[in-house]
Amino acid sequence: MSADLKSLVVRPVRDVDAEALGRVHAKCWHETYDHLISKAALESVSPRRLAELWTHWAVQGPEFRMSAALVEGEIVGFVGSGPARDKDAPRGRELYFIYLLEEFQGTGIGQKLFDAAVDADEQVYLWVADDNPRAHRFYQRNGFTLDGASHTEPFLGETLTEVRFVR
Repeated sequence: MSADLKSLVVRPVRDVDAEALGRVHAKCWHETYDHLISKAALESVSPRRLAELWTHWAVQGPEFRMSAALVEGEIVGFVGSGPARDKDAPRGRELYFIYLLEEFQGTGIGQKLFDAAVDADEQVYLWVADDNPRAHRFYQRNGFTLDGASHTEPFLGETLTEVRFVR
């Protein structure tokens, strides 16, 4: 797919997007976590299972902001934010995820997705893989700082260390 950004659309996720979102989600996990998680674990990622999750996520209430980025009518990335999930949350809102296919990174689409999920001056926090320097730089450009919190989470049958950023 070419990166003709004139055709870029960022819009709320719809339930009919679930299958495409499942495929993009699985591919993004491969691209993002291939150096952190074993190939065997990543091979177990099912686009169909992720699509089932998206069927549920697409119909969340208004306090959730789930958006997709489309280039030439095809989903190339997505973002989601909503109420904080942690008991000790430093902010009331959490950026749950932002994923963009590798070929579209560095084009400005990630920023447009971020802006769709988080208001300009909104206080928010997020968890990101400790070993994801590109994501760290993106969040720092958007006013986030590490707050010193980290945890190790189960991920695809293995573990992933995440650090917390706040703004």
